[in-house]
This record gives sequence, C-alpha cells and structure tokens, in this order.
Amino acid sequence: MIELKQRVIFLDKIHLFNGLKEEQLSGIGQTLVEKEMAAGQIVFKKNDKPDGFYMIFKGRVKVTRPREDGEDFLAWLVPGDYFGEEALFENRNRSATISATEDTVLLFLSRDGFESLLKQHEKLKPNFKVAIKSRKLARSTKFKWLGKNEVIYFIARRHVLRLYQALVTPVLSMLIPILLFVWGGFTGATTPFAVGVVVLIGLLGWAVWNAIDWSNDYYIVTNQRVIWLEKVIGLYDSRQEAPLGTILSVGVETDMIGRALDFGNVIVRTFVGKLEFDYVDHPVQAADMIREYWERTKAITNISQQEVMRNTIRQKLGLPVDKRELPALPPVVPVDEKKLTETPLWILALANLFKLRIEDGGTVTYRKHWIILVQQAWKPMALFLGAVFLLLWRIYFLIASPDRAFFQVNAAGATRPDTITLTIPLLMMPIIFWLWYEYTDWKNDTFMVTSDEIFDIDRKPFGQEERRAAQIENILSTSYKRDGFIAYAFNYGTVNISVGGTQLTFDNVLDPAGVQSDINRRRMVRIAKKNEDAGSADRDRFATWLAAYHQNIEDFTAPIKVSAESQSKPADAEQQLVVKNLDDDDTFGFDGDDSGDSQDQSFGGGDGWSL
Repeated sequence: MIELKQRVIFLDKIHLFNGLKEEQLSGIGQTLVEKEMAAGQIVFKKNDKPDGFYMIFKGRVKVTRPREDGEDFLAWLVPGDYFGEEALFENRNRSATISATEDTVLLFLSRDGFESLLKQHEKLKPNFKVAIKSRKLARSTKFKWLGKNEVIYFIARRHVLRLYQALVTPVLSMLIPILLFVWGGFTGATTPFAVGVVVLIGLLGWAVWNAIDWSNDYYIVTNQRVIWLEKVIGLYDSRQEAPLGTILSVGVETDMIGRALDFGNVIVRTFVGKLEFDYVDHPVQAADMIREYWERTKAITNISQQEVMRNTIRQKLGLPVDKRELPALPPVVPVDEKKLTETPLWILALANLFKLRIEDGGTVTYRKHWIILVQQAWKPMALFLGAVFLLLWRIYFLIASPDRAFFQVNAAGATRPDTITLTIPLLMMPIIFWLWYEYTDWKNDTFMVTSDEIFDIDRKPFGQEERRAAQIENILSTSYKRDGFIAYAFNYGTVNISVGGTQLTFDNVLDPAGVQSDINRRRMVRIAKKNEDAGSADRDRFATWLAAYHQNIEDFTAPIKVSAESQSKPADAEQQLVVKNLDDDDTFGFDGDDSGDSQDQSFGGGDGWSL
C-alpha cells in the first residue's frame, strides 16, 4: 500500500499538478486508487470507453496501436509518466492499447474524479492541454533520427501568431491582382487579367511556402535530450541539441503581448550556451515539463548509482548479481553482404577511392563530400580533360590524314614520332600530379568517431598534420546545418561539437544529421559505461567494509565484557563516553580515513572493536 506521504511526493514531481499546495496534493492523493498490474496484463485496449486517468508509480508499460497484421509500437512509459487524459478531455474512445511489460503499480483517478479535479482546480487545465497538444503533434510527426528507446515528451512549434505575421505581407499583396482584375474588367483588356493570374499564383505560392516553413520548425524534449529543429525546404536545415544532463537552468521570458496571448520564450541554458524556444504557446507549462524531465534524468542517474552499489555489496556477500548489459552499438548504415559479394572487385576498388563513410569495427571514418573534391580539383581536372581531348583529336587527325602518320621519316631518313602527340602526355604529367595532390589533400581530411573519442585530422601531402581529439563523454552539445541549395540537394553539411570551451567541426560531411546521431549514440553508450565503472574502487572498498560488518554482526552487537581489572582503573572521559554509548545504543561506529590501509579502530580498554 502506497502511503499518503509518498503519493504527495509523487504528485509534486509531475508537471500536471504544478501550482498546487501540499494540502491540495494530499486531498488528490487520497482519491487515487492503487492498481497492481502483472507483466503482460492489458490496462485498456484501443476503442475502449475511457474509465479514468492513470499515473505510473512503479514499473513500465508499452503503448501500441493494433493493426490487422500486428501492432505499431508507439512508446514506453515509465514511473512518473501518465496516460488516459486525452480521451477524457475529448470525450472519445481510447486511441491506443496500454499493456504492462513488468509488474507495475498504477495510481488511478476515475472519470468522475478527473472531472471533479478540473472543476475544483481550474489552473490545472492548461497543464493538461499542453501535454495533450504535445502528444498529438508527436504522433503526427516521424523523425528517423530518434533512438530506439527514445520517447518524445514535449514537442511544439512556434506560436500561431508567428504564422500570421509571416502571412501578413502576401495577404496584403493580394490587393495587386485584385486591382489588376478590376482594371481588366473596366478596360476589357486581357493583359491585366493575365498578369493578375501570374501575380496571384506567385503570392499564393509565397503564402504556402511561409506556412510550410513555419510548420517545419520544432522544439523537442525527449527522455534523453533537448532539441531545436529548424528547416527551410530546399535551402537550409539544422538541428541543435544538448543532453538533458547538461542543462543548468530553464527559464521563461515574456512581454506584455505574450502574457496577454499566453506565449513567450523558454530559455534552456546548458554548459556551453543556451537553446531558446521562442514564441512557444503556454511557455510556463512548457518550461515546467522540461524541468520535470531534467530532474527525472538526475534521479535516474542517482538510482543507477545506488543499484551499482547494491550489486557490489551482493557480490562481496556471495549473493547472485543481475548484470546489466550495456546497449549494443549496431552500425547506423547496415552492410548488405549479398550485394557486396555480387559486386565486381574493380567497382569496389573504384568506390573505395571516393567512399565518404567507412565503418571498421567500432570506428567510423568520415570524409568530406565529393562536391568539396570537385570544388578543389576542378582546375586540374579541366586541364586534364582538355589535354586528353587534344590527344584524342591529334590521334584522330593522324589517322584521318593520308599524308600523316604517327611515325614519320625526316629528310635525313630517320624515323621519328609525331612531336605533338608525344608532347601532350609530357605536359599532362604535372597536371596529373596536381590532380593527385588535390585528391590526396581531400582524402587526408578525415573525421573519426570511436567508442570513446572523436578526431578531426587534417594532413597536407608533404606537409604537416594537425590532429584534434576529444573524449566523447566530454561532449556538451552538438548541432548540424545544411546551408544552401547545393548542400541541401546533395545532403551534406557541417556538424559542430562543443567540448568544454572548444569547438570541433566535421565540415561538409555526407548526411550531417546521421553523423550527429552517430556521435550522440556513441556518447550515450560511453557515458553509461563510464557511470558503470565510476568509483568502482571506492565502491569495492566500502562494500568490503559493509560485507564484513554483515558477516560479523553477531560479534559487533554482543554485550561488551569489562574485566575486573579494567573496572578498578579509572577511565578518562573519552573512554567512558564511548563505552556508555556502546552499552546504551548497542551500535557500532568508527572514525577513520578511507585510504584503504589496514588498521584497527579500537575503542575502550582491553577488548577493542576493529574492522
């Protein structure tokens, strides 16, 4: 049975109940019904009538949507998450199936209780509305770069006022085609009608473009990171993000108009700067949601450390330990083995010359896009192709001319080759060297990502090499951008990586969004491994002490025997105090350093306590 105090603490951490006092939360906690669900048990099915609102106190559930040949997985929900409010708000049937994946404890509020809650506390309605709006938008969007177990908790676009501002100019400009149509109607001329139609189509296209541009910008908070996604179709796109663990603070900025229309800027400050979610609808509620998941991340880290400590103690006591496996590191681009074996070797060799992504074990190497090679080497390439054209033209000329031949006899009767045909290949040698230099220079600019480090390597042929490296767990934030039509069309751009006070850049790499995901994926695995190993020596030493105490607890709690000789001798004040405490409290304590040196900690007279 969950105690009322625990329920109040639980409710206080959920953003839905922000603004309520402790006594109000206590009243809500008393109305909640505790429901235990076994692993595999279904909470409710799609199209069921809504019976109430659920919050997960313990365990985990899976959200799915059934279809004829199976089901679509939507999300995992964990302690602190909630579900069922959307159908209650909109008075419709359930839109998904919820089932427990492990033994789960739910706190349930009936439909009548839910409606009574909102009537009693009107201030909670915006909290629920923001959550519902966010979930709807999350379901309608598909982001391929999300991780397998990554769940969108909050997603929003800019306030609709920004859309209206973007549409003001094209809408007002509609007066131009209207005036042209009126002019054509009075004069009977067709030219004003034709021009008006062209202008009208252009203005409509402009308005549609602005609407799409507004709809492509997103602010996202998942269970792992905070993201700002910005996109201009065909011209520009970028994704800035920071892990939840790097957040320092979350704030809200509004002006007079924003307070009147309930929109503002949510400022997420991290170790290396800030992510600004501007013109967000219901900014206070949005900031509360971000804070909740930020705090939850810190709590999960603490729980994880406690679990590691618990397993260390169990290991020292000889008890079984459940070993947690780190997430696997599958390649982002799976290798098609069948296609690889069927491809001729000469094609593979040629493809490797210009390969932009090479994965070897856990190391991925990126090169700059081949467009950059073309930009660097177009001059020697043009000269080379021109020389080849001249050589082929000269050979054709010699073959087509009856009085010409490659080998000719001079006046002295000696045979000599055609001078022009021989000179062109000689002139091509420095051009070929120039071309080789540009290719090698392009090939030597590489970016590497391993399981624990990232490298930016720049090496000039016959010149110096510059190598910049950073530990992957020290990455504080990443962002990418594709700037310009060519970069957008050929899908290349720059990935910026903030490490401490420095910036590393992966310039002009293919699929920058994929490169960014690759880095973040390895970063999360590395941090998980580091957290697993962090302080292992201290944990091991402390666990040894606790295990020794547990194994000898009978000796530690036995009454102290004081000899007649020691009773006859007066003890100093400190000794008397220690003995009194041990007799009265039946407890054990020591005060020493944790250097790991083997030394006794003795209290009282002849019979000492030691560990």
